[in-house]
Amino acid sequence: MEGEENRMDLVLTTAAVSENDQLAYWCEAMAGTRVPMAVTPRGDGPFAGRITIGRVGYLRVATVEADAYRVGRTASHIARSAEQFVGIGVQVSGRTALAQGGRRADAGPGDLYVYDTAHPYILEHPERFSVRIVHMPRRALGLSDAELRRVTGTAIGTGQGCGAVLMPFLTTLVDSTDSYSPTAAGRLAASVIELFATLVAETAPDAGAEEETSRGHLVARIRDHIDRNLGDPALAPEGIAKAHHISVRYLHRLFEDEGITVGRLVQRRRLEECARELGRGGRAAPTVSSVAQRWGFVNPAHFSRVFRGAYGISPREWRSVRAAWNGDGSGPFVVPDRRSLRQLPRLP
Repeated sequence: MEGEENRMDLVLTTAAVSENDQLAYWCEAMAGTRVPMAVTPRGDGPFAGRITIGRVGYLRVATVEADAYRVGRTASHIARSAEQFVGIGVQVSGRTALAQGGRRADAGPGDLYVYDTAHPYILEHPERFSVRIVHMPRRALGLSDAELRRVTGTAIGTGQGCGAVLMPFLTTLVDSTDSYSPTAAGRLAASVIELFATLVAETAPDAGAEEETSRGHLVARIRDHIDRNLGDPALAPEGIAKAHHISVRYLHRLFEDEGITVGRLVQRRRLEECARELGRGGRAAPTVSSVAQRWGFVNPAHFSRVFRGAYGISPREWRSVRAAWNGDGSGPFVVPDRRSLRQLPRLP
């Protein structure tokens, strides 16, 4: 992650299309360039929106200004995602209502809100609004689901504590993505991760929740074990349970609360790593079959089937479209029409 460089900003605006096409354009822009989601504008009249997307190190950042609309992310959207993120919204104007994991939060100007793209959520923007968004890769956080649940689906005030530090820091970060060298961007990204971890620690449970915390730490260790052994074709629940001195039955019970089976987690993580490596491209890029084998897929045909099932395109098609998106360039890139928009891969 430390080697990732800043990429040119991508600007999408409804001003680039006719009034009749603005709603459809915006829906495709939001669903096609962020994590997969369903977008529903409120009303069928004229719609104005603009989104600027960039990167700081391994963080994905965006500024969204738009009329009222609703965003929903479901289990089927999650299954199609190459990577999961924890998002922080910095509300600039208007209001946002967030619902996730049985919790609901309302954020106004100056508030932060937090959501986890690995679990379903709904974002309601009931009026014209502006928000800055920072997406942190879940893999970079080192936090368990139990720890993340303390802050996801919540709004955070910025009058004191970590919220008071995070809000101006994230604002400056999002507004000046082109100001940092790759080295500085990597350090700033790490600082955001540390600040977020401190925010989570501020919400630490009391002694009565010690058992849940212990379970969360065990799940985190198991996830780390899985990540370190993805290249082993024999990686399976039996071996994972043995490595952590627990029964297979208890292993499956632990992951019931995670919303995914152990087997599906292994496959999803393998696919994420394959998708990331295939997306790098370059003249010396490895073959699709060698990438698949490196991440634990023994049968190339099986890999192609599960990859297409997860992302909707073949590994070779994924490589081609990501290579087109990751090409060199400078300055903002404005997508002028819906045909061009459809060619954009989702930003993980």
